[in-house]
Amino acid sequence: MIKKDKRFQKDYEKLQPNEKIRVKNCLLTFAINPYTPSLRRHALKGEYLGYYSISAGGDLRLHYYEENDKITFVFVRVGSHSDLYG
Repeated sequence: MIKKDKRFQKDYEKLQPNEKIRVKNCLLTFAINPYTPSLRRHALKGEYLGYYSISAGGDLRLHYYEENDKITFVFVRVGSHSDLYG
């Protein structure tokens, strides 16, 4: 199951139309197989420990965490590398 929190929704609304399409396609791919190599999934470190990042192409990233059941994925942020880490 995929959930999106309020911050993710706010970030998403700020995206350009072509970026929104990339995010939707990324989430569809993720829903089919979260470990698809093209998503470039990796665990985050430091203050983001416990979160993961996937790529929607180019500099566009989506951050999420897995709930305890490891079946629910909660997406918390979406944006460019500098938006998310800057």
